[in-house]
Amino acid sequence: MNKRVVKDALILTAFTLVLGFILGGVHEITKERIEASELAAKQEAYRVVFPEADSFVEDEEIDLVDATDALAMLGFNDTIDELMYALDASGEQLGYVVTVTAKDGSQSSITFAVGIENDRTVNGYSITEISETPGLGDKAKLDEFNDQFEEVDVDSFEVVKDGKDEDDEIQAITGATITSKAVTNGVNAVLEFYDHFLAG
Repeated sequence: MNKRVVKDALILTAFTLVLGFILGGVHEITKERIEASELAAKQEAYRVVFPEADSFVEDEEIDLVDATDALAMLGFNDTIDELMYALDASGEQLGYVVTVTAKDGSQSSITFAVGIENDRTVNGYSITEISETPGLGDKAKLDEFNDQFEEVDVDSFEVVKDGKDEDDEIQAITGATITSKAVTNGVNAVLEFYDHFLAG
């Protein structure tokens, strides 16, 4: 009886080890593909907000953790995840692409890239991660909402429900005011980030 238990235990252990090696191998094989897919999605988002840029170079000097902490002191519940320089074909800087995660979505966080020109004009945004309600909050991906942020130079944006009259007003998505505010706050966080870390 004891020999059988030992034998079964050894078989189970061997099976577990083999399965672990197989899963580890699959992970290594798919890891590169996943990373390549994520990089492609990021590059696509950069080009949406800066179509005239020839290349994008990551800034490694500004501490984004410090930047996020500074924004928190200003009342923002958003994180600055990445800062890229948008360059033309000659290497001249056209502006910045700032990736921000807005933490106040109705279902989850929303991550998106915001284009901002050297003179602080917003070029719009491109969402890379969103889990908002289909047909409601996920309409934040559509041009109808996004276009309100394009080619606008204002101190900050404010969500309204009863019709947009000014450049700094953003008409809320019907039935998705929370999502509208989350995205708008994320863009405002990028503007504050620009003012405190990039201007001048």
